[in-house]
Amino acid sequence: MPSVETGSPGPLTASPPVRLQFAQKAFITAGGRLLMVRKAASDPFQPGRWEVPGGRLDVGADLDLDDHIRREVWEEVGLRIEPGPPFHLWQWFMDDRSPDAAGGRVRVVAAARRCRPLTLDVAFGNQDESDHLDGCAWVPLDEVRSYPLIPSLRPVVRAFLPLAR
Repeated sequence: MPSVETGSPGPLTASPPVRLQFAQKAFITAGGRLLMVRKAASDPFQPGRWEVPGGRLDVGADLDLDDHIRREVWEEVGLRIEPGPPFHLWQWFMDDRSPDAAGGRVRVVAAARRCRPLTLDVAFGNQDESDHLDGCAWVPLDEVRSYPLIPSLRPVVRAFLPLAR
């Protein structure tokens, strides 16, 4: 068996880097409807597809996981929420578009949480341009599957719908 010197390129160090990130998605229901958001045409990954509010953890700013999901929902749709328990975990991979990534990938591990709205009037004024959202809707639960969902969200929606009824 050939030896590998410390620090020399080998099968593990030769592959592009993979960064790990954590995200949460908020499944917010009211009156038999789920709040969904639509990705804008400018979204580099899923233009025009639908999902639920949420995003990646800001390690330096988010105090805890409840603070994180509250911040994401407030930024994306302007709602105040009461975070509930997670009901599903999943992951996806995407190209790392940071300037120093050099062909790397991002592995996002995510938790889906049921959340109760404390306010219902949606507003987009707090969004960051990286959110790439251009619409939202309170979708009747029996219509959610008919929307063009982000593919990685489909199994999460399948897990959620029986819990929401």
